Amino acid sequence: MRNFIFVLMFFLINGPAFAMLEQQNAIQTRIDSVGVKLLNNNRIQKRIIFTYDDKTKQKVLSTDKALTKRQIIVYDGLYQYVQSDDELAAMLARQIALAVKSYNGMWGGWIDSAQVALSSKKFEIVADKRAVDYMVKAGYNPLALIVFINKTSPQKRSDLIGRHNLTSKRLARIYEYINFKYPKYLTNNEYIENEYYQNFLLNSIENRKMLEEKIKNHSTKEIKYE
Repeated sequence: MRNFIFVLMFFLINGPAFAMLEQQNAIQTRIDSVGVKLLNNNRIQKRIIFTYDDKTKQKVLSTDKALTKRQIIVYDGLYQYVQSDDELAAMLARQIALAVKSYNGMWGGWIDSAQVALSSKKFEIVADKRAVDYMVKAGYNPLALIVFINKTSPQKRSDLIGRHNLTSKRLARIYEYINFKYPKYLTNNEYIENEYYQNFLLNSIENRKMLEEKIKNHSTKEIKYE
């Protein structure tokens, strides 16, 4: 009887901890599975690891470590927005683009890493496009990148000063890239009923009108999205 009470007390005290550990392990396994699939299907011959962090209260991915340690840290504050493997792939694909860039250039990539950090506005668009390519090659729907960014990236008043583009401009360029390179995802749009994608459509009417004009006129001129 005494042993039974001891075992019962042990599980009552430690049960929640075990359950939390099991949940963390499941999340880490999911992140590893999607991340490694992106690496393998894109034939990325660079060592990159993925780490889930449920303790650090950061709401963004650790860009610095992605550039210097080739370690992509997924914080719980951002992971909570993930509702599908497609969205998780969108989250990871952008950071993989940064980590891959860090391998290029002089001194083990330190020069390129510094360039990415200093000219992030320019590389931000490049990374978004590479993320789309990575996702498609790994079998994920690239429209999930639009959905994920629309949910997690706020809209600043201006991007004239700063190292990042307006979120509306990023989304417009991603949409344009998918439209020209992977049109089948828009023709057979699995996200058309998604509320976050619908929100993107609602807030991108003017930008999409400019894209329609570009297509109609067979123009190659870069659109100045708003």
